[in-house]
Amino acid sequence: MLWRIGPFELDGERFELRRDGAAVAVEPQVLSVLMHLIVHRDRLVTRDELVDSVWNGRIVSDAAISSRIKSARHALGDSGERQTMIRTVHGKGFRFVHDVETALPAAAAAAPAPAAPARPSIAVLPFNLVGVAGQHGVIAEALPHDIITDLSRLRWLFVIARGSSFQLRAVDPDIGQVGSVLGVNYCLTGTIEVIGARLVISVELADTRDRGVIWSDRHNVVADEIHAVRAHISASVIAALEVQIPRHEAQIARLRAPEQLDAWSSYHLGLQHMYRFNQADNAEALRLFEHAVVREPEFARAHGGLSFCHFQTAFVGYAGDSAAARTAARRHAETALGLDSLDPFANFTMGRSLWLTGDVEQGNVWLDQAIALNPNYAQAIYARAWAQTIGGNGAAGRADADSAMALSPIDPLRYAMLATRALAHLVDGEDAEAGIWADRAAVAPGAHVHILVIAAVCQLRAGAADKAQFWATEARRRNPALTQADFFRSFPFSAARPRIAEGLTALGF
Repeated sequence: MLWRIGPFELDGERFELRRDGAAVAVEPQVLSVLMHLIVHRDRLVTRDELVDSVWNGRIVSDAAISSRIKSARHALGDSGERQTMIRTVHGKGFRFVHDVETALPAAAAAAPAPAAPARPSIAVLPFNLVGVAGQHGVIAEALPHDIITDLSRLRWLFVIARGSSFQLRAVDPDIGQVGSVLGVNYCLTGTIEVIGARLVISVELADTRDRGVIWSDRHNVVADEIHAVRAHISASVIAALEVQIPRHEAQIARLRAPEQLDAWSSYHLGLQHMYRFNQADNAEALRLFEHAVVREPEFARAHGGLSFCHFQTAFVGYAGDSAAARTAARRHAETALGLDSLDPFANFTMGRSLWLTGDVEQGNVWLDQAIALNPNYAQAIYARAWAQTIGGNGAAGRADADSAMALSPIDPLRYAMLATRALAHLVDGEDAEAGIWADRAAVAPGAHVHILVIAAVCQLRAGAADKAQFWATEARRRNPALTQADFFRSFPFSAARPRIAEGLTALGF
């Protein structure tokens, strides 16, 4: 990075200070001090921080630090009296206060931008710190580092390493320049504002191609508790990006002619159709995933998408051969795993394909593997909640359903998470609570016919006969041929089955 301060240029790549183009003689340690102050010019830098950064934590006298500050000022034409460049905050530290412009070094600017990978790609920049954070100043780098580590677990996303993205530190980064230099489609930035004893953490996802903001969020936490909630904040950001980036990729793909869609565009467009859980959209998702596989036969996630769609056909009971759909769901899940055994989505689809044969326990093994590969994978956590509930462990099902909804509040499968929460109460005999959660599930976007049946049974058990009949009638309108056997084929309860069967019979299923 290149920083311009009036007639001076500090070239981070060449580790050189220049005035009007001519090199200024500066000792390396002085230059390191100056660079650290400029990089962190949005906040005060303590003496201890300088020791950690420049002297690697070695014991250094205050006189040695003051000497380097004096030399840095002298190199820039500043002095201890004027302090127009480096200001001393007595008893606390130093702050660089002059206006600074950031730019790319000439060599980097002239170099061709790296080609963005076919899959979505992202750079996470160090967050800007506003105010005096004291001992919490490290969070501006620690939190984005955590996010980079967690994002790297997402097999569908190309994540730029910290060593590169942190070189583009700036108070107001040029998002387009970030995309050009690092060859990425997306950039995540953040600001940490110190307000008394609290920290307000704002994060923003932008598309580097048009500099448009796609998503933003804020977290307000007690400063002294920040390290305890770092993992929660990172998980919340990851879960949001898992929804927001595919959604944005699908919007971009819609603008292209069908014959121009590459494998990744087809895949992301297919995801949007897949999550709508109706027969027409499921068929379109199948077509798009098949197109992706034709374009890229070893695209593990596209095979996972095909498995998901065939699972949906068999699970919901669309017209056609359910046995063939069950077989196809298993076959494509196995193909996805064979191509990328470390992809959480491939493990997720394998686990769900086993539900269709009633082997819920073995399916849990694959769901646990998906969660181990990505602990923030909300849909896999929800799927495990469903399996635990079907097996009669309502408490574990509730806990996982709540975790999934907390991780992904706007997930396309939220209706299923709500329905699982309702079933968990029903399994434990908490009928009134089951009715409340089932109603929320039935009115949620995307709720399919089985969700309506669950709402009908839960409301009947809760003593709300009119509501129960309403949801039963709506379910029959969606699928007049739906039977009790169809429902239990998709929901192979090992517990509470008699109570549910009694309710289905009373409702005419």
